Amino acid sequence: MTDQQILLKTLLKQRHWQTYSTFCKEYDKAAKKVDPSLQGGWPSRAQLHRWLTGELKGLPYSDHCRVLEAMFPGRSAHELFSANGVEVRAPRTEPEPAKTAGPLPEVCAVPQLADVCAVFSSRAAFSSAYPASTLFDRAKEINAAGLSLNVICQSYPDHQLKRLLETGTRIRCLFLDPQGKAIRDREAEEGYTDGTLTTSTALNISMLTRLRHRLDPESAQRLELHVYDETIRFNILLVDRGLCVVQPYLPQARGVDSPTLVITDNTAADGLFPVFDQVFTSMWERSRPV
Repeated sequence: MTDQQILLKTLLKQRHWQTYSTFCKEYDKAAKKVDPSLQGGWPSRAQLHRWLTGELKGLPYSDHCRVLEAMFPGRSAHELFSANGVEVRAPRTEPEPAKTAGPLPEVCAVPQLADVCAVFSSRAAFSSAYPASTLFDRAKEINAAGLSLNVICQSYPDHQLKRLLETGTRIRCLFLDPQGKAIRDREAEEGYTDGTLTTSTALNISMLTRLRHRLDPESAQRLELHVYDETIRFNILLVDRGLCVVQPYLPQARGVDSPTLVITDNTAADGLFPVFDQVFTSMWERSRPV
């Protein structure tokens, strides 16, 4: 059977430009050729979603149309926002044959879950597949919220963090307040009686604070440290607005033992990326700076 899909969405997938951050970069490249004053004028995430799902009535503003036509030479704006028939596999009516027994792969690709691209049984399994260097070495923006944020403070060298900040990377870290009630509640839940989580979180905050003091004023402004005092639910890591790593905090279980989801922003209508992006934003707005 066929399903109608906006041509623009099909072309973005073909070129692997479907993540919001990648789309904005390609939009800027085309805008520079059309009219440099149009650079930075890409649509919002919500606008792009409406474009790709056919919710837009008519065409976008003329400037958007000019840039889109430059992104896809030979295609008019009318064509880009027209629906094209796309083959969709019909549901199976017979059970699939049993698979040969064998070890399950570490990374479980699940395209049926919109933008979830990998699932790991624990943080250790995730870290093996996604070392901190792979996540951060070329990052331009890092947002992290959780408890002690060891992935940044313990798994990535200080000198590398310093290099990132001095070359323009913006880093925002949101810690569970080591002086708050929520961290003591979490320690009780995990069975700690010696202030383990409080001590490790305070140590990590101190480490980043010292790093910030070693930076020049402009670079230091790019490292923002905040704390919050709320029941902890997720550890969230967002890299360049295109990759999201999420772990739930389970009852009576350490964070390292929690399952881990890897999510890419593909502007899916039912995707999880914008959900956790908004969770981070709302937590950050309620937090206080260190």
